[in-house]
Amino acid sequence: MTTTQQTSAAQGAAQDAISRDDFATHEVFNQPPPLVDYNLFEQDAALREGVAREGAGWATERLREIGAVAGSEEAIAWGEQANRYPPELHTHDRYGHRIDEVSFHPVWHELMRRAVGWGLHAAPWRDPQPGAHVARAAGFLLWSQVEAGHGCPISMTYAAIPALRVEQSVAAEWEPRFTSLEYDFGLRAPQTKRGLLCGMGMTEKQGGSDVRANTTRAIPDSADGTGYRLTGHKWFCSAPMCDAFLVLAQAPGGLTCFLLPRVLPDGTRNHLFIQRLKDKLGNRSNASSEIELRAAWAIRVGEEGRGVRTIIEMVNSTRLDCIAGSAALMRQALAQAIHHAAHRAAFGKPLIDQPLMTSVLADLAIESEAATTLLLRLAAARDHAATDPGEAALLRLGVALGKFWVCKRAEALVAEAMECLGGAGYIEESILPRLYREAPVNAIWEGSGNVIALDVLRAIHREPESAEALLAEIALANGASATLDAAADRLRRELADPTDAETCARRVVELMALTLQASLLARHAPTAVADAFIAARLGEHRSLSFGALPASADTRAIVERARPQVG
Repeated sequence: MTTTQQTSAAQGAAQDAISRDDFATHEVFNQPPPLVDYNLFEQDAALREGVAREGAGWATERLREIGAVAGSEEAIAWGEQANRYPPELHTHDRYGHRIDEVSFHPVWHELMRRAVGWGLHAAPWRDPQPGAHVARAAGFLLWSQVEAGHGCPISMTYAAIPALRVEQSVAAEWEPRFTSLEYDFGLRAPQTKRGLLCGMGMTEKQGGSDVRANTTRAIPDSADGTGYRLTGHKWFCSAPMCDAFLVLAQAPGGLTCFLLPRVLPDGTRNHLFIQRLKDKLGNRSNASSEIELRAAWAIRVGEEGRGVRTIIEMVNSTRLDCIAGSAALMRQALAQAIHHAAHRAAFGKPLIDQPLMTSVLADLAIESEAATTLLLRLAAARDHAATDPGEAALLRLGVALGKFWVCKRAEALVAEAMECLGGAGYIEESILPRLYREAPVNAIWEGSGNVIALDVLRAIHREPESAEALLAEIALANGASATLDAAADRLRRELADPTDAETCARRVVELMALTLQASLLARHAPTAVADAFIAARLGEHRSLSFGALPASADTRAIVERARPQVG
């Protein structure tokens, strides 16, 4: 046998050995099983308890249904696919006709169909029973853990109803369409569809959050004074595939709110032209667009010149959903981190049993529980606001400070959760990168940090009863903790001294949010959770890093409470 033949025979034998051993050197071990096929509602003690406490226990079965689907392997794949295959803009058809349509991967439509079918876009308006907003907020938190982007049109449709009710004739015609439980995608005359969705277009490039600087013009165009023609450019129009939009434009009497349909009653397309879809950091499954309005027909909602007042209730609703969306990201990131640590060993024992990792996970857990508890308390205030002035005042201030703080904390929490997985967390398949890209948007939408902090100051100045309601809510935990009592006293002094209010706004809003969260946990959470939160967020040795809990904290009990159980 020649040398060449000998070499060839040796290579063949080696290949046969590799085939027989089936890659024996690549045995997979010390890896966690997939976190799939578990019930997100049943496995979230803070959410379950909060739903019952805040008056929505009647919705348990529906929330359990949502939680089961949200935790299924199939739904988790929908979320991944919706972001892997983002929407596409089609400005023209093959013949050159302008069509301005947006196409989506089929899983987007399945996500939307489920959300609409569960009433996440409209249930409190369809059936305004006690606890309806709490039940809806809990469902939104659960389903947003699967995929965040499709929550945008769901949230905006939910938020549009209070604005439409300012103009009863408009609400009578459009509310039944927006509150339908049928998802009917496609641009057709609104009266021919089984259900509609609402988007919004407020922001213009020259003004941003300063909507009073808008330059879009509205010219009256009907005998009854309700129809207008709008011309202008909207820098951000969310969910342009929706059936109608709430927009702001300058009418003869000043800045005014309008409802602008995509398709007119006769079936023709309105003069709304999508210039491009925004290439965003995250939230990639959702189409955010830049649009031109060229004498587009719209219906006035509310009086001329009162556009901001008309949309303020809508903004409060979408801000509440920003809190819910951030709480959802936090809970899912926490679940992933704890699950990984429970099934991954290093240096001779599971990560979850190593004191420093346990402290980090516990710190993430108390942050997540504080966000969920605050969300549900604010949703309950929303339920009672129409009949209880104190709850209305708490809602006004609480939503703003919750939006400021929870949305900011989500970014830090998701980043820390990613670190808990190490390099595996930086890989797209882990879901953490998607959660990380999603986290900043809730802090930006509906007013970024400075806008919200100044809004809190404005609320305190114009509606001093809102500060009184906040302090009264915090005082319900008086005596539970000396540290909490001291923080509440410090907050009273801060609110009584308006010196340099704008300069100090962020610090004061942070204190308001933390003290409110601490009060809620002191009253409703297990002692281990409440004590750890109060010490770590308000205590003498508070730290800016996750995982710096005091040695006295019962970190194991906290982690076990938050741990998702699979199988």
